[in-house]
Amino acid sequence: MNRFSLTVLGTRGSVTVSGKEYERFGGMTSCYLVRAGDQVLFLDAGAGIIHAPEMEESEPAILISHLHLDHLVGLGMYPRLSKKGRCTKIYLPAKDDDNALAELDSLYSPPYWPCSLTDYSGTLEVHALNLPMKIGEVTVEGMKGNHPGGSIVMKLSYEGKSIVYATDYEYERISFERLKEFAKDCDLLLYDAQYTEEEYERKKGFGHSTAEKGIELMNSCGAKRMLLVHHDPQSKDGELDRRELLLPVPNVHYARENEEILL
Repeated sequence: MNRFSLTVLGTRGSVTVSGKEYERFGGMTSCYLVRAGDQVLFLDAGAGIIHAPEMEESEPAILISHLHLDHLVGLGMYPRLSKKGRCTKIYLPAKDDDNALAELDSLYSPPYWPCSLTDYSGTLEVHALNLPMKIGEVTVEGMKGNHPGGSIVMKLSYEGKSIVYATDYEYERISFERLKEFAKDCDLLLYDAQYTEEEYERKKGFGHSTAEKGIELMNSCGAKRMLLVHHDPQSKDGELDRRELLLPVPNVHYARENEEILL
C-alpha cells in the first residue's frame, strides 16, 4: 500500500499566536498536509502553509473548507506560488471557477494585498470546490458544516482508508446525525474542539465545538483515531495538556504542530 499520511502544519484557530507557552501545540492557523502516494493535498491554507516542505515532484492541490481569514492567511506567503514553472491548484467553496477566483481576489488584491495571487511567478489555477471529486487517486467528498457563513466538512479516501476533516463545526442535531454517517468508520477524524463545555455555554453560535462532542461523534461513527483541532488562541500549552489528561478514551489527543500520522 502506498503512503497515506497527515502532517499538522497549523492547528490554531482564529489568529496566530507565539511565545514559549505555545511551543508544543503550535501557534500557526489551520493547515494540514496530506500525502497519498505521489499526490499532495493541503487542507486549508492558514499560516501553517508557509512552512510546507518543497515538493518538486508533485503538483499540490489546496482544499479550502471556508473563506474565513485564518484559513486563507498563509496563501500570500506560500513559497511555491513564487516559483516560475510550478503549478498550484486551489479549490474553494464557490458556485463556479470565476466566482472562486473573484472570492480569492477579494482578499488578495489592493488595498489589502499588493497584488493578486495570479500575478505571482508560479502558475495558479483557482477552481470551485465541487464535491465529490477526484484529485489523482484521492476521492474527496463533502457535506455542509454548521458555522457562521458556512463551511465544508471533507472526507479524503485513498486505497481503502479515509480522513474526515471537520473544522469550524458547531453541534446542531440534524447536521450532527448526517456527520455521524458521513464519518462512518473513518481512519482519522479531525474535529473542532476549540472550547471546553463551560466556555461553549458562553460562546454558542460562534461556530465551534468541544472535545466531548468530538468523542460522542467518534464513538457513534466508529472512527479509529481522532485529532482535536482549531485550538483557541487563549489556550496555552499547559491548558491543552490539562484538557488532554481528562480525555476519557484512547486514540484521541489535541493536535500538535509538525506531528505526522501514518494511516
